[in-house]
Amino acid sequence: MTLATTPFNMAEMLDSEEVIQEYFRQVMDDGDSDEILRALGHIARARGMSRLAEETGMGRESLYKALSPGALPRFDTILKVTRALGLKLTVASA
Repeated sequence: MTLATTPFNMAEMLDSEEVIQEYFRQVMDDGDSDEILRALGHIARARGMSRLAEETGMGRESLYKALSPGALPRFDTILKVTRALGLKLTVASA
């Protein structure tokens, strides 16, 4: 007997604004830079990478590269992406 599995796709779980906001808030609270980039990538795929590319003025491949773990995107890239995704970076006491 063979067990069939399907790959987990986080982008499929991000099906509402509330879920997206809570997911991103939790990732930001953890503060791991690779995880933040990964989360932005999941959110971008949930919303549509082509749409994000259009709204940021960046190419899709550049976005995939910038939002992959280990990447070192410029801060202005992160700001463009978060704004286009309707997310806001805020500061609070630790």
